[in-house]
Amino acid sequence: MELLKLATEWAKSEVFSTRFFILFALLFLVGSVGFWQLGKTDLAKAYIIPTLVVGVLLMTIGLGLFYTNKSRITQFENAFNADAPAFYQSEIERTESTLKEYTVVFKVIPILIIIAALIILLINAPTWRAIGITTIAMLIIIMLVDGTAYARMETYHKELKLMNIGIEVEK
Repeated sequence: MELLKLATEWAKSEVFSTRFFILFALLFLVGSVGFWQLGKTDLAKAYIIPTLVVGVLLMTIGLGLFYTNKSRITQFENAFNADAPAFYQSEIERTESTLKEYTVVFKVIPILIIIAALIILLINAPTWRAIGITTIAMLIIIMLVDGTAYARMETYHKELKLMNIGIEVEK
């Protein structure tokens, strides 16, 4: 039963964490409306579309992850009750593959931030500057939220390994 509790706590933490994507998405959407209504300069007007796009992207990520992790909570209980050792093994495999994916993310996002920064430096058009700046802001938010998610996943994986359920399962 400790395995189910551990998995459920991890999923609930993920549900909480994904709300930050939604919060930042709302801020970008409000910012887009603000630039649309109040923007007087070319640069301010140039932010309307990029902030709208980033808001929609972050909202999509946030809602997708929110519902995925929310549904996992009931799926965990069903899978655990059906076959605890198989559930344990699937969680070990899932956490290992997810940790590998995060490694790739944390290598790619800094490169994208550098590219966006170069766009800001090299192209002197308001639209491209707005795109570069909003892209950097979005990628930083993703790194912040995913950084905490990675730490939680790493801790969850280590705790799973310590359980060693493959030998004996308590129900």
